[in-house]
Formats: sequence, structure tokens, C-alpha cells
Amino acid sequence: MTRERAARPLGVSGLQLTVIGPGPAYTRRAAASSCYLVEADDAALVLDLGHGSFQALARRREPASVAAVAISHLHPDHHIDLVPLRHYLMYAPHPLGKLELHAPAGLRERYDALNGEPGFLDVLAVRPDLAPGRRRVGPFELTIERVTHTASSFGFRVARAGREGPGLVYSGDCGRPEDLLPLVLPGDSLLCEASWGSGPAVEEVEHMTAAQAGWAAREGGAARLVLTHVLDEFARGSLPAARREFHGPVGLARPGLTIAI
Repeated sequence: MTRERAARPLGVSGLQLTVIGPGPAYTRRAAASSCYLVEADDAALVLDLGHGSFQALARRREPASVAAVAISHLHPDHHIDLVPLRHYLMYAPHPLGKLELHAPAGLRERYDALNGEPGFLDVLAVRPDLAPGRRRVGPFELTIERVTHTASSFGFRVARAGREGPGLVYSGDCGRPEDLLPLVLPGDSLLCEASWGSGPAVEEVEHMTAAQAGWAAREGGAARLVLTHVLDEFARGSLPAARREFHGPVGLARPGLTIAI
């Protein structure tokens, strides 16, 4: 049953989303992979940090000013630019804060092995491994739920801590749209991967189509749907496919797209 959509105006929560990188695991487009900047007042939270995204993020905001980076899962197109971020935080001549890393279990160990250097990411503040629940990140409340993709994949809802109003739901990579319903509240904006776009899904690869993303937006009562992480070959026709399922505003993520939540 579709939940009743709350009649809230957009932009009342004080959150702003900027798409840093909407690209999938590979693309021939000029786009970084998987990176989204959420800001509230002077604070910032980054969701994923895929290849090419550090440079794109740094053009938008001083990286050391970010409160935290939250990584949705362990595939490198969602976190590999932790390497340049780490180098920047260690060696660039600027006052250092202690940027937090919120990530699934095992991420730090993977970087130690990749670089042959124990504690490679220790410049980033250690936080508990991701698990379903809520945690405070600066002025943000981050709600975390498991989604179907890998053994440790998560979707996020970002809201202003202590303030009612719509939030931003980010699917991460997710193969089953029903997994997003515990995260999406009426009036939220849904930033949803739609890797298979208008094409048929490859069943053994847990990603969504645009139609499935539209279904999740409709069933969750979202106010807006933004499709992202769409493979080049399936991008054409993805918006009409989503609109057949969801009759609210639907857009396609692009670098620099900014949305008030």
C-alpha cells in the first residue's frame, strides 16, 4: 500500500544536496563516480567517494572542512578516492581537523593491504563500523539500513538532527527497491541508483532499473526522485521509465546538480 504523501514544501529542512559524481563503475561521460555532498549551514557530510570524486569535491568545498565521509559499501567505485583524501589530509599545508570515516567493517584493512602500510587511513577518525540504526554526525542525523547488493551494503537517510522535516535518502547500490522503504519517509527526496536504467536488469547483479527506483519513490511517498549511477548504455529512456511508476518530479543526476531538501 502506498503511504500518503505529506504536503510539505521542498527546501524546508535546511539541507542542500550537491551531486559531485553520479557515475557508475565505468563511464565514458565526464563524470566522477559515486559522490554526493550534503550541507547544512557551514557543515558538510559526504556520501561515498568514488574514483575521480576527490578533485571534483575539492573544486566545490575545502575537503578538510567536511565533517565526515559515509561509505555505502566496499566496492571501490564508492570509496577509492579515500586515497587522495588521505594524502591531502596528511600532507597539504592547512589546519587539520579530524574528518570522520563511517564505513562497513573491513574497509580500513583493505587499504592497509592495498598499500602495504598498516594504519593507512588512520588520519581519518575511527568510528564504529556501519550497522542498522541511527547516529549523529555533526548537525546531521544519519539513519542506516542494510540493502541487498553485497554482504555489507547500506542505504542512508540524512536529516537535520533535532529538526522535523524532509530528509535525503541515498540508496547506495541496491538490488531490491523494497529495501529502501524503511528509510524513505513521506516528503523525502530519494537519490536512487538505477544502474540498469530503461534496460532489463541482470538478475544475478544486484542493481535497480529506473522503473524500480520509481516504484520505491512512489511506495515511500517521496516528494522527488533523482536517478543516479546509471550505466551509459541504459541512460536513454530512464526518465520515462521512472515516470511511469512515480508521478512526482524525476531528474537525472549530473555533476554540479544542487537541490534544496
